Parts: sequence; C-alpha cells; structure tokens
Amino acid sequence: MMGGGGMGQLVFDEYGKPMIILKDQDAQKRLTGMDALKSHILAARSVASILRTSLGPRGLDKMMVSPDGDVTITNDGATILKQMDVDHQIAKLMVQLSQSQDDEIGDGTTGVVVLAGALMEKAEELLDKGIHPIRLADGYELAAKKAIEHLDKIADEYPVDPNNLEPLILTAMTTLGSKIINRCHRQMAEIAVDAVMAVADLEARDVNFELIKVEGKVGGKLEDTMLVKGVVVDKDFSHPQMPKTLKNVKCAILTCPFEPPKPKTKHKLEVTNVEDYQALHKYEQEQFISMVDKVKAAGANLAICQWGFDDEANHLLLQKDLPAIRWVGGPEIELIAIATNGRIVPRFEELTPEKLGTCGTVREIGFGTTKDRMMVIEDCPNTKAVTIFIRGGNRMIIEEAKRSIHDALCVVRNLVRNNKIVYGGGAAEISCALAVSEEADKISTIEQYAFRAFADALENIPLALAENSGLSPIHTLTDVKSRQLSEKNPALGIDCMNANTCDMKTQRVIETLHSKKQQILLATQLVKMILKIDDIRTQGEAM
Repeated sequence: MMGGGGMGQLVFDEYGKPMIILKDQDAQKRLTGMDALKSHILAARSVASILRTSLGPRGLDKMMVSPDGDVTITNDGATILKQMDVDHQIAKLMVQLSQSQDDEIGDGTTGVVVLAGALMEKAEELLDKGIHPIRLADGYELAAKKAIEHLDKIADEYPVDPNNLEPLILTAMTTLGSKIINRCHRQMAEIAVDAVMAVADLEARDVNFELIKVEGKVGGKLEDTMLVKGVVVDKDFSHPQMPKTLKNVKCAILTCPFEPPKPKTKHKLEVTNVEDYQALHKYEQEQFISMVDKVKAAGANLAICQWGFDDEANHLLLQKDLPAIRWVGGPEIELIAIATNGRIVPRFEELTPEKLGTCGTVREIGFGTTKDRMMVIEDCPNTKAVTIFIRGGNRMIIEEAKRSIHDALCVVRNLVRNNKIVYGGGAAEISCALAVSEEADKISTIEQYAFRAFADALENIPLALAENSGLSPIHTLTDVKSRQLSEKNPALGIDCMNANTCDMKTQRVIETLHSKKQQILLATQLVKMILKIDDIRTQGEAM
C-alpha cells in the first residue's frame, strides 16, 4: 500500500506505520541505459584528455594546488590523478586504474589511462551504430588477448648481468625521459640501476624494495644526487663537540631511553629537603653512569638511540667519549641494524658485544652555509641496504625526483623479475594495432568492429606522442605504420626526440614487456566493466 502524497517512497506496514523504502529519492538523479553509458564515456574521456598531454618524453607537467595551498608539479600519471578532485564515479575508477598500474608496475601510469580513454571513445561510435555493449565488451577482451599474444611474439630477451649494466641503464633512461630530472638523465638511471643491483637477489629473481631508502635534502643541484652504500639518517651527533667522523665503528642500537627508570606508581614523590633532592640527583647520576658504562663495556664506540636523552646524559656521553645519535626513527633503526649486522637492543641489561653492529665509517655531512646536518653510515658488512640521496633546488624538484627515481627503480626491478622487453615510442602499440586489425579481417561476426576499434584506440598512444612532440600526428603515424608493414620491423616508433630515425632499437627506447601487457590488460578490464553498467544513481547535482 503506497502513500505519502505522490512522493512514491512511503510504504505503510500492517499497523499503519509509514516506512521509507528509498531515502532521498526525490533528490537523486538517475541515469539508465544509453544515457548512463554516454555519461560514463564522457567522464572517462575527460580524465584521459587531461593526462594525454603528459604522455611521452615531450609531455607537459601538471601543477596541482591542494586545498591548503601545497603545490605539486609532476609528470607522473598516478600522482596527478591521486591529487585531482574527481566527483564522477567513473572518473574515480580511472584514478584507481592508474593506481593499480603504479602498484603493480610503477611505470606506464599515464599510458594506461590514455588507452582506457581511447577505448571508451571508440566504444561510443560503435554504440551509436547500434552494437550492444556486451558484444562490444567481449570483442574488446578478445582483441586484448590477441594484442598480448602479439606482444609475446615481438618481445626480445634482455640480459640482466651484474657485469654489464648498460642494457638496464638504457631501460631506466627510457622511463626517466619524460621526467623533470632528464637533465642528468644518465646519472639518475645509473643510480637507480646500481641501487637495485645492490639489493637484488639474482638467483631468486627478486628485489626487496624495503632495503632502498630515498632521502632528499633541499640545496645543491640535481647533479649532486648520490648513491650511498649504507644508510643516510637525517640526524646529527647529539653534542656539537663530538667528533664529526668515526672509523671502524661498533655501534649499539638502542630502543631504550637514556634516563633513570621512573617509579611506575600512582603515588607522588615529594622532595621536602635538600638531602633528599641530592640523594635523588645522585641516584639519577649513578643510573646514567651505569648505563653509559654498560654501553662502553660492550665495546661500543657509538650509541644510536631511538629515544632522546636530556642535556645531563648528553654531557656525560661527551665526557665518557661515547658519541651518540638520538631520535632515530623506527624504519631507520631497522635499516641501520640490517646494514651493520647489529641487533636492536631493548634493555641495557641485554647489551652484549655480539649484538653490536659494525661499519667502516660514520660521518656527519653539512650542507654549505646551512645548519643542516646528516649522518652517513658507510662500508657496512651487509651492503644490501642502500640510500639514494637526492639534492635539488627546492622541495618540489626533490619530490618529483623521488617519484621519478621510484619509477626507474620499479622498471629495473621488473627486468630482474622478467627480462623480456618491447620497444617504446609507440612502436609496440602500432605493431599490436596492425596485428589486431589484421585479425579483424578474419572474423565474420560483429566482434570485428570491436577489434578495429581496439586497433584504433591503440594508435591513440603514438598519436599523442607525436602531438606532444610537435609533429603532425596523422602524417607521422601513417608513415610509421606503412614502414612497419613494409619492413616487418616492430621496433619502428615515433621519433619524439628528433633523432632522425624511427627505429627505437637504434634510439634505445626500451620498455618492459610486463608493463605493456599490464597496461593493455588493466585498461581493457576497466572498459569492459564500465560498458556493463547501464544504471547510475547519484545524489543531487553531482553529475
């Protein structure tokens, strides 16, 4: 039984009490059928069109200002989308798409969104022709399968050899080509490769990223960036008179505070006369001295403490000739323990000589005329832990350099895991597009339209690359396509850097096979999912 004066959302139960079935139905907008699909396509296209200009080595950076005025300048698709304020549900899915590419691969976050946007754009034309969205989604899936098979055929084996790092460096350089740090392109690529190779387990073909720490400090120039075979900690010695460099260090890594134990009771301790106060002070001093003596007795000549200590303890450490670093955070403490083969000691009583970490040098570095100091712990017995120490003119450059280095690290890691590569510059996409459209001619069902649309969408990547490089997009693409067909060379792509050759093998523009496959897979899955939604309901005017 309905009621509620035509609102259509009140129902009465058997006792005559009203119940609301759908809350705020009058305030909701509902799109169904073709309108919903058109709305999805528009949202996906608009997100892709924002990222399209960031694609490739000549792509433009984006500047984002957060609500509290923080400025981020970046070329990284995942970061751009993460910081964008999107309302539309499908646009949110596009953000998640680039995020999953970033988590899985670390590179290709812009390309995957541009591809998904192109697939949605081509889908619109076919929907207008009256093709059912399910047939279209299935056709796309088959086409993606064909494209991935073709990628396997054109992929090359790539040597991952610790004695010859050049091939890995070239791949890292391809990743960094579109980033702001391509001014010291080669140096950054070498640092990324050296860092990964230092921590890689080539037998198990795995890389533990936990062991690579990326630190940044404003000041200096990008060229001052260096790889430290050890740990860099953003701290200094606790007392300015302590020596700035220590050799043959044995360090005690403590997570217990340098302070007398406090009575854990609810009672108050009142000191009423001078004798009591002096006795208390003497007790505190004895505690301090015994703590320092325990550290010295274990043979340590450096104390690294997770907690702080007061000036009295600090002065005592100086007198007893025991340099110390205080307030070292949890992750750094763990890295130092790994690098120096030390054990983290939670109580002074447990400190023994076997638990000390060892390293060649610990030195404090200063930066120009600023008061900033940092500790560098080098020549560690376990060189697995490394730190990439980035310098740059301001915070934004350093943040972007960190993101870029992360992408390069991910690519080198992917090569260690799976050493197959394809050629960049749109070469792989053009080759796949040709294979998919060739397959379309063999299909007699309606799916052939989806195949051709898929091939057109793949061509959108080289088109965008050409456009961003200031070339004539259509002319360049048709030229490369015809050459790929006649020369049977899948390494021909867009000459973005005006190197006077379209052969990406010669230009050494290399991408990992895993990354390309993942881009095509993720984009197709998302588009398939969107094409199957035909009803969207939103609150108020959020559309």
